[in-house]
Amino acid sequence: MIYRTGAVFYGLWGVLHLLAAFDGFRLAMAQDGLVEGRLMQNSWNLAAISLLAIYVAWKLNWRNDRFGYWINLIAVSVADIGFILFVLLPGHIAMWPGAVGPLLWLLAVLFSTLAYLQGHMKN
Repeated sequence: MIYRTGAVFYGLWGVLHLLAAFDGFRLAMAQDGLVEGRLMQNSWNLAAISLLAIYVAWKLNWRNDRFGYWINLIAVSVADIGFILFVLLPGHIAMWPGAVGPLLWLLAVLFSTLAYLQGHMKN
């Protein structure tokens, strides 16, 4: 059942980032022109990745599905690596609570990878 722990962490990551996407929309509405448009696009993309992560966690990771493992591993990793490199490490937000998302990501990857490897070794 270790895969379900990974699924829960992916789901929590998705919910956290869905809230962040809505904050991004609010920030975008306070801007003008291209900056507003790019921030809206960024928020849209984050919302889409968040919904994907939640859906995949619920429908696929919860059953230790291999395809679901790879979908969330790639999609969430790409999103969080960008956040770490361009927002967290340069100090645009405080390390805490800014590190909550990457922590959820790392826990999701850890538990889902352990489950994936256990399932792969059985076959």
